[in-house]
Amino acid sequence: MKRDLLDITDLTPDDIARVLDRAAALKAGPPAAVLEGRTLGLLFEKPSTRTRISFEVAMNQLGGAALMIHRDSSQLGRGESIADTARTLSRYLDGLMVRTFAHDTIREWARHATVPVINGLTDLAHPCQALADLLTVRERFGRLAGIALAYVGDGNNVAHSLMLAAARTGMDVRVATPAGYAPRAEIVARARADAEAAGGTVTLTHDPKEAARDAHVVYTDVWTSMGQESAEDRRRHDFAGFQVDAALMGQARPDAVFMHCLPAHRGQEVSAEVMDGPRSVVFDQAENRLHAQKAVLVRLLAPTDP
Repeated sequence: MKRDLLDITDLTPDDIARVLDRAAALKAGPPAAVLEGRTLGLLFEKPSTRTRISFEVAMNQLGGAALMIHRDSSQLGRGESIADTARTLSRYLDGLMVRTFAHDTIREWARHATVPVINGLTDLAHPCQALADLLTVRERFGRLAGIALAYVGDGNNVAHSLMLAAARTGMDVRVATPAGYAPRAEIVARARADAEAAGGTVTLTHDPKEAARDAHVVYTDVWTSMGQESAEDRRRHDFAGFQVDAALMGQARPDAVFMHCLPAHRGQEVSAEVMDGPRSVVFDQAENRLHAQKAVLVRLLAPTDP
């Protein structure tokens, strides 16, 4: 039976630990060509830098190949259904990474494809980013259980996957959003249940200082995600007071780090002083997309999971 990665909840806590262990091992030494002869299709309906390049490089380093699929230059752009395209691509490819808008779209790809489907980002979830984030936190602090992570900003797809991943690994998650921008209620409920089972906590607040107090990690994302550009002015107004600046980092632990999934907008969700300062590990995060995704690809595409 094929395995997909559509949501972080497709991985048990033990699965997450194994993926992170493999990612660390792959980062530490040259990877074996365990995916030789395998091809991953990359389908993008949203712009991408880190996701596209990291998946291409990951497949190359593992001995396989990555093939870009452009919607507008394929029959998808002329109305062929996802179902028919997924069935066809499954005859050519060993796996498919999709970056799209509606989460139901990637579920449809997975429903009809007979090869593993990986979520490269939807409006609801970003599981590959969350795995890279956990890898970065574990590298810095040597553990995940008991680490306090403050997420400040929009309760968006990144917040959803990060909250679920952190909860499943026993972290203390605090999410601070403006009123009306909280994560989806059903995801919060799932995260709280997972946190209780793992010995962690999930707290929602509208006070960034409360979230950041004594945190090991302060994390933010853009205030306006792709597809929300028409609401940018309103969002800038609503998110006033939610910038991660030196004062907010001062609420965190002395050894706290700053994280951001990128791209970042200095002067909006984060000050340049924090973004480019000594506590920022954002480019470690960016690098870890490569290693975490290599671990996912080995898990899903290797002929036998080594």
